[in-house]
Amino acid sequence: MSAQKSIPTTCVTSGRTARAGAHTHTANPPIYQASTILFDNMTALREAQKSYGSGREAYTYGRLGTPTSFALTDALCELEGGYSAFLAPSGLAAISTALLSQLSSGQHLLMVDTVYGPVRKFCDEFLVRMGVQTTYYPVRLGLDIQDWIQTNTALVYLESPGSLSFEIQDTAAICAAAKAKGVTTMMDNTWATPLFFKPFEHGVDIIVHALTKYIGGHSDLMMGAVVCNEHSHPSVRNAMHQTGQFSGSGDISLALRGLRTLSVRMKAHEASALKIAQWFSQQSEVAQVLHPALSSHPQHELWQRDFRGSSGLFGVLFHEKYSEEALTQMVESYKMFGIGFSWGGFESLALPTFGHLKPTRDHATHTLPMIRYQIGLEDIDDLLCDLSDGLKSLSMK
Repeated sequence: MSAQKSIPTTCVTSGRTARAGAHTHTANPPIYQASTILFDNMTALREAQKSYGSGREAYTYGRLGTPTSFALTDALCELEGGYSAFLAPSGLAAISTALLSQLSSGQHLLMVDTVYGPVRKFCDEFLVRMGVQTTYYPVRLGLDIQDWIQTNTALVYLESPGSLSFEIQDTAAICAAAKAKGVTTMMDNTWATPLFFKPFEHGVDIIVHALTKYIGGHSDLMMGAVVCNEHSHPSVRNAMHQTGQFSGSGDISLALRGLRTLSVRMKAHEASALKIAQWFSQQSEVAQVLHPALSSHPQHELWQRDFRGSSGLFGVLFHEKYSEEALTQMVESYKMFGIGFSWGGFESLALPTFGHLKPTRDHATHTLPMIRYQIGLEDIDDLLCDLSDGLKSLSMK
């Protein structure tokens, strides 16, 4: 009986079956630093050009793909169940280019109101100059999103869980409503990774990732990816190639390295974050913990239905009586938690997000002071001790 590869095995082995013309038999694909690809003759060049647009292109020019880059895009396709994948120098570059691939002047975009802040800025400034109208819809819409779809709506964008609010969307219902009206869907799957959520299985057409986060995993990489189904492949391919989106071979090698340990790391992130989230939920200083895997989360049943696990990123709401100054001092007192942007690396982070929700969102669900925690790979007891000392200092304020 032939066994189907599990997700952890796929993380380790995917992308190692080289396309024709690449070197083989190494556990790690070599780093190909190439612009010009040489051909034996013009017939070979023309044959290679014929593969353009197939989703399994031959090597023709460094920007369009090398054995190193194809190893990563093939791996991402295998993990997500996609038709093709493309790389960009950051998550934001991947998202913005994917949006451009689907939108033209005069069209309408339905964007989830809890979207990552820089993407919102791209919509409110860049897309406005293009003549694209954006409407921010409430994160809790399901099939009723059909009432928000206009005659010129070209795209519905999802991000689940939502940035800072950690709300879960009913992806299958939203995609079904969009598909019924001929509208494409796109989803940011960075938080869950391909291990814990499968957007294509829920009807999504295009998946975007910030590989900077969990797939890179070591806080030393900036990269994004777009994974397509067959229907969306031509438009995304054209936008990625025509805007010159690509990543350097050294960075791609780092992403491949991170991918090999993704399953092991995500299990550790998940276990520690869930234990710490449960601990926070029992503390008197805390008003609410925004972690979808907790039974207290408003969309916990939806998360439980659709997701296969949870990552290390969640939010903690503190009671209103604690001032911004007091919470800032608590964060600054931590010895194990760094203060910084991004997440998904091996290190734990704590980032206050005071005022980031209400001023920019029409459908904000809370206004209490919040700290976003990324739980890394440190010993859980060390992290809990640090957090406990921080709360003691806060209670004395």
